[in-house]
Amino acid sequence: MSSAAVVDDAAATLAQALETRLALLQTGGVVPRVALTGGTIANDAYRLLGANPDVDWTRVDLWWGDERFVPEGHADRNDQQAREAFLDRLEVPDERIHAAPAHGCDLSLAEAADAYAATLPDAFDVVLLGVGPDGHVASLFPGFEQLDEVERRAVEVFGSPKPPAERISLTFPTLNAADAVWFVASGDGKAEAIARALAPEGSVHETPARGVRGRAETAWIVDAAAASRIPTDQL
Repeated sequence: MSSAAVVDDAAATLAQALETRLALLQTGGVVPRVALTGGTIANDAYRLLGANPDVDWTRVDLWWGDERFVPEGHADRNDQQAREAFLDRLEVPDERIHAAPAHGCDLSLAEAADAYAATLPDAFDVVLLGVGPDGHVASLFPGFEQLDEVERRAVEVFGSPKPPAERISLTFPTLNAADAVWFVASGDGKAEAIARALAPEGSVHETPARGVRGRAETAWIVDAAAASRIPTDQL
């Protein structure tokens, strides 16, 4: 099932939706497995987490869809930003936080990607993804060879169009094994990419966001500006 929701505040909507889903999964006896995303909207959402008392944050396993290969604790790392936004505040146990290896870990970037892949679950319950103005998701960029990967679950990325240049990213096979994939975007700078991602036809190599769909659910949480180029019959 795929749906697009146009909302006033993408961050607030994402935070509420995530906690509602986590509470539902935990009620059913599941320890949720979530792949987080980075970026401004996501971090704004993470700062709002903790409002739902039915979520037990000691029983949620967390990974990231991609990570910047910079030293541990660096401000550019998605895991560090998440720590500052909610992990420390909500006292998420370290054993629930599955961060990718950092630069300086004595592994090459390819070895670090393989080490991260070894920590991944068979499938995620929820994957969160931001969308870049170029249509990239995680660190899968237009035209990059990683878009054609069909076997490895996480890959090294060199020469990212946006710094830092070296990254680790989950691949399409891993992302598409998720039960639910939620895209989140805000602002008119994302409008063209989102319209391309939702168009009936198009190239994954031009717009990587087209290549990710949840097994049971694919949702787009976007504000009016980001949705401004989506045909009305797709809303």
